[in-house]
Amino acid sequence: MTMAPRTDTRSATPHVADTHDLIRVYGARENNLKDVSVEIPKRRLTVFTGVSGSGKSSLVFSTIAAESQRLINETYSAFVQGFMPTLSRPEVDVLDGLTTAIVVDQERMGPNPRSTVGTVTDANAMLRILFSRLGRPHIGSPQAFSFNVASISGAGAVKFERGGKTVKERREFNVTGGMCPRCEGMGRTSDIDLSQLYDDSKSLNEGALTIPGYSVDGWYGRIFSGSGFFDPDKPIRDFTKKELHDLLHREPTKIKVDNINLTYEGLIPRIQKSMLSKDKEALQPHVRAFVERAVKFMTCPECGGTRLSEAARSSKIEGVSIADACAMQISDLADWVRGLDEPSVAPLLTTLQQLLDSFVEIGLGYLSLDRASGTLSGGEAQRVKMIRHLGSSLTDVTYVFDEPTTGLHPHDIQRMNGLLLRLRDKGNTVLVVEHKPEMIAIADHVVDLGPGAGTAGGMVCFEGTVEGLRAGGTVTGRHIDDRAGLKKSVRTPTGTLEIRGATANNLRDVDVDIPLGVLVVVTGVAGSGKSSLIHGSIPAGAGVVSVDQGGIRGSRRSNPATYTGLLDPIRKAFAKANGVKPALFSANSEGACPTCNGAGVIYMDLAMMAGVSTTCEECEGKRFQAAVLEHKLGGRDISEVLAMPVEEAQEFFGSGEARTPAARAILDRLADVGLGYLTLGQPLTTLSGGERQRLKLATHMGDKGGVYVLDEPTTGLHLADVEQLLGLLDRLVDSGKSVIVIEHHQAVMAHADWIVDLGPGAGHDGGRIVFEGTPADLVAARSTLTGEHLAAYVGA
Repeated sequence: MTMAPRTDTRSATPHVADTHDLIRVYGARENNLKDVSVEIPKRRLTVFTGVSGSGKSSLVFSTIAAESQRLINETYSAFVQGFMPTLSRPEVDVLDGLTTAIVVDQERMGPNPRSTVGTVTDANAMLRILFSRLGRPHIGSPQAFSFNVASISGAGAVKFERGGKTVKERREFNVTGGMCPRCEGMGRTSDIDLSQLYDDSKSLNEGALTIPGYSVDGWYGRIFSGSGFFDPDKPIRDFTKKELHDLLHREPTKIKVDNINLTYEGLIPRIQKSMLSKDKEALQPHVRAFVERAVKFMTCPECGGTRLSEAARSSKIEGVSIADACAMQISDLADWVRGLDEPSVAPLLTTLQQLLDSFVEIGLGYLSLDRASGTLSGGEAQRVKMIRHLGSSLTDVTYVFDEPTTGLHPHDIQRMNGLLLRLRDKGNTVLVVEHKPEMIAIADHVVDLGPGAGTAGGMVCFEGTVEGLRAGGTVTGRHIDDRAGLKKSVRTPTGTLEIRGATANNLRDVDVDIPLGVLVVVTGVAGSGKSSLIHGSIPAGAGVVSVDQGGIRGSRRSNPATYTGLLDPIRKAFAKANGVKPALFSANSEGACPTCNGAGVIYMDLAMMAGVSTTCEECEGKRFQAAVLEHKLGGRDISEVLAMPVEEAQEFFGSGEARTPAARAILDRLADVGLGYLTLGQPLTTLSGGERQRLKLATHMGDKGGVYVLDEPTTGLHLADVEQLLGLLDRLVDSGKSVIVIEHHQAVMAHADWIVDLGPGAGHDGGRIVFEGTPADLVAARSTLTGEHLAAYVGA
């Protein structure tokens, strides 16, 4: 290929198109931001830092990224926009110089039981094409290897025009899918314990059904009692075979109950549709408890959990079936694909190879493609989303990352830094919300928000280089070089928790004694088996309180008061003081403003245009009826109490007329975890990731249990907040609790009484105990990756 000679005629003055090298934000007021104005350089790596709740996410995600996505959505037709989420313009005066934003956040992947690592990254799609071309025996098209496509066949008459006449012909069709017919592509089957569905000594009218929501007076109870298929006054143990079949298995049938047309369906298919088809974690607590009690899940005996039909498993390439390939550790699968030499599918092999290598490069080589995506941690889910962008040809794009170091060992953080710098060097703008000093250190530009959290934050405290931040005197600047020292003396254990022969996931028959009555930190590189050891091997329920990284589910009607159970004692106190019902003091019940139904705002849906929410004129956003607000406690009405910050509410409910010990105890726990600035009625949807995690921790601190298991509690915490967390962990241990923390943060490791280090690597290179002992011994030995990094951290 020849290229025409080019004469460089560029003058000394830059072209006007090259002068737009800043993203300008003026007057941002989203959430707690106070008229924030910043100028962010394009094609550079900018880190946004500040204490948890200072407004970082409000500026980066809710303002810059949200407006970029809104403007892109508006370029589509009205028809397409009707299917997309409607975004309103952020509260900001000027946003200038925006480029296309790609958001890579920590939202857990959808808990769809059919979704796997392979399906969400398109690796499975490429493997299916590969096996349909090279697999022997040949069984069909790519869909013959898909566990989401069922095999179906049919026949019938079809009409079509031929030569001006309508001709009828009989046609047959066959679709060969890869779905296992027994488990329908789920990989597991369920066995329902009938004794948990009903009490066979009672009749339906006596309340035989023990399923949540199936009471005699409830809707389902009326359907079953009024169906006419059996006598509702006869005990279930006296039912005939046909009556029992109708109760349990009857196909959907149209019936009439109280002159209403309804569809009757047997208990088991109804439960499978309403409860078992959903992710267990997404169910309400009482329904989840019922499912755990009544349903026994087991690996499908026909497909062995592979989800695939026998035909799909029989087709192989060099002795490997698609089920074998998906079950391999991705680093091994990458080596296997590299060894295939087939010129007919060379472009496909190259693309698949690059995708699998990206997994290894980003530190996820220990996963397998058949891993359910709902089981990934927040950090793993974020890195899986990153894989799509690593080999992208796009440039001049704004990539937005939310704490990409979450769940990463210090050893893996260096690799993540390299990936972010590569994205920047391709000519992209990289915006990162982050707390770790290792990542702040590589920034070209730093924006520090604060000075405090919530109403005490929302301002830019510093903007400039990392060196400037260190000298700037802000909270982040003062703490960026903080290094926790090793403990001079460690606590003596009061007992041991024995784990024997642990084999969950990649664990290699692990035996370990975890000391009780002390602070134990379990560490190791990502994928080494930490969560498998603790969550998979410690028996739940036996006095164990587990605080994991699962997201808090809650609508804009949920707030800290409702989530923690604080509203119950508050409502009772108001009801007692005024001689009325407690339900009046709930905005979701009788006390709700009738105009806005207790939401405080009236929402106007404008189809594909952004919806408009306006403050309710009737209650002025207070959410309650005027009559309810006349009832006072300690001189305050319920809306004023919900507007209080936790610290103020502690005083209010701690003494005087409003003294309520039950409420004060919950408020003390909220203040203990550093949430004293939150208002009681702040919607959960406005909380940051770190605030949600601490809210969850505060809630569980009230649980009765002797052993607390915390999964990466430093997630979303600023360097200054980690100190407060360590104080909280100390108070828990000193009060007689045993605390086990799965953690990568070196400050927490240095503060531990005992460390259990897993490794040495990830996946099948891990799963073994490589060190047990005190932090001082770990630093002195330097025998593991964790030991080396901890020694460097404490300056030993």
